Amino acid sequence: MPNKQEKFAEFNSFENCSFLPFEKITEGHPLKGKWHAEPFKNNNPIVLELGCGRGEYTIGLAKNNPNKNFIGVDIKGNRIWTGAKHATEHKMNNVAFIRTRIDFIDHCFAKDEVDEIWITFPDPQPNSTRVRKRLTNMMFINRYFKFLKPNGLINLKTDNTGFYEYTLEVIAEEGFELIYSTADLYTHNPSGQKELTEIQTYYENLFSAKGEKIKYCCFRKKA
Repeated sequence: MPNKQEKFAEFNSFENCSFLPFEKITEGHPLKGKWHAEPFKNNNPIVLELGCGRGEYTIGLAKNNPNKNFIGVDIKGNRIWTGAKHATEHKMNNVAFIRTRIDFIDHCFAKDEVDEIWITFPDPQPNSTRVRKRLTNMMFINRYFKFLKPNGLINLKTDNTGFYEYTLEVIAEEGFELIYSTADLYTHNPSGQKELTEIQTYYENLFSAKGEKIKYCCFRKKA
């Protein structure tokens, strides 16, 4: 297994990977507005996984949905390396990865360029002083709306009850349309989507093994 430095070096060599650092955010990602034309070379829907970690969900969704394009986003290049290498070795042309902070995500995509977002087991930021860091805080959601298509879906999977309940409060307070929600996904899958339980991230397996119930909700901005 390569060490961290070797993973970073290989990550930078993968054609399906890119990096948007802080000093480049005013310029924006070089593929902003061009994701369909250049890396994917099709007009299929684009789906993001934010905080993708090792990319298990990005890879799983891409395998199940060859007629969609998937982009995993995370700041940890040595984590992304796992998914990026798998996609490269298996010639998965509908997969890409961006190494950047989620704070910069609206600098990576143009208006209406993304169809759907997945937020899978993010840091719940339980401390009340770090509410602004939660990925379903309105500061982040407003960034998503800059590039998410009208009626575009936002999906959340988490083991953390507090974070899940906080997200439901945001949905209610902002008048978003709550499409599905459950505090125990493996007992009650409200949408009937097999992908919700068949594709599991490293952290999902870890928390499930500890007896934590997996929470899920799906929502969108009302038309």
